[in-house]
Amino acid sequence: MPGEARAKPASIRDVARLASVSYQTVSRVLNDHPSIREDTRQRVLDAIRALDYRPNQAARALASARPSVLGILSTTVGEYGTTSAIVAIEQVARERGFSISTLNLAAASPEAIGEAVRQFEHEQVAGIIVLAPQVRVFNVIGGLGLRVPIATLHTGAGGAAETIASDQRAGARIAVEHLVSLGHRDILHLAGPQDWIEAESRMHGYLDAMFEADLSTLPPIRGDWTADFGHFAGRELAGRRDFTAIFAANDLMAIGLMHGFRDAGVRVPDDVCVIGFDDIPVAAHVWPTLSTVRMDFAELGTRAIMHLLAAIAGEPAPQFAPVSPQLIVRQSTNAAATRR
Repeated sequence: MPGEARAKPASIRDVARLASVSYQTVSRVLNDHPSIREDTRQRVLDAIRALDYRPNQAARALASARPSVLGILSTTVGEYGTTSAIVAIEQVARERGFSISTLNLAAASPEAIGEAVRQFEHEQVAGIIVLAPQVRVFNVIGGLGLRVPIATLHTGAGGAAETIASDQRAGARIAVEHLVSLGHRDILHLAGPQDWIEAESRMHGYLDAMFEADLSTLPPIRGDWTADFGHFAGRELAGRRDFTAIFAANDLMAIGLMHGFRDAGVRVPDDVCVIGFDDIPVAAHVWPTLSTVRMDFAELGTRAIMHLLAAIAGEPAPQFAPVSPQLIVRQSTNAAATRR
C-alpha cells in the first residue's frame, strides 16, 4: 500500500548474526573459500535461505579477489625441525588453495623483522606463521599492529598469536629422568642460547627432573646449537670428572660432543653418557647411535596452519593437546660408571 514501509532487505551482517559467524565467514562461503568447514558452510547457507539474502553481485565479485598467499616468517630455515614443519604447512596450504611465501631472517633485528612484515603486507598475505624461536622476534611483531592473523609453533611467545604447544619442557624432563633411571647422579646440561624459547624450556625441564630426583645441578654450558660447538665442548670437558652424563639441548650439539670426546680419548657411553633432543635422522646413524627425545615437527606444522586457516575464516580455533615427546633409547646411554 502507498505509504507502507517496504521491508528492509537482509544484509550480510544479518546472515552472520543468525549463523553465529563473522560477516567475513559469510563472504567466504559465498565465494566458495576452501578453508570453510562443511558444518559452518551449511549453517551459513541455512541462514541465507531463512533470510532470503540476496548478495550484491558487484561486492561479491570484488570480495572474490581474496588473498591466496600465506606467509612464513623464520629465522631457522635449514634446521631439521623447521624444514619438517614447513613441508607439512605447504602440503596443507596446497590442499586448501593457498600458496606459501617464506621469508628467512638472517638477523632477528627489529629493522629486519619490520622489513619482512612490510614485504608480507605488500604481497597481501592472508595470514602469517612465525617460526622464529627468539623471544625478541615476538616482542617486535607484537608491537607492529598487524591486521592479519598470526600463528606460531613456539610456546611462551605470548601476544595475539595462536600458539601451537609442543611440550619441550616435558621432553627435557624425560631425557634427564632416563639418565637418572640408569643410576646417573651427576648430570651436566649443554644448553642452547639465551633468548631462545626452546632453550629455556629445555633448561627448565632439566632443572625440574634434577629437583624431583633430589640431585644437585651443575652450572650449564651455553652453546649455539651447532655440532662445531658440541665438538669444542667435548674437548674442553674431557678432563673434568664431576659428571657421568650430559643432556644436550639438541642432537647436533650432542653429536659434536661425542666427536669431541672421542678425539680426547673419552668413551661414550662407557666413560660418559650423552642424550640429545629432536631425533634428527642422522642421530640413528652416528657412532654410537644417539639416545634422544623425538618431537613430531610435521604434526606441529600441520596444527599451525589449521589454526591459521580457522582464524582467516573467522572460525573457532581447533583444539589440540600439546604434542607429546617420545624417548628414543639408543647406544649413547647406559648404566652409570665411575669416571677415573
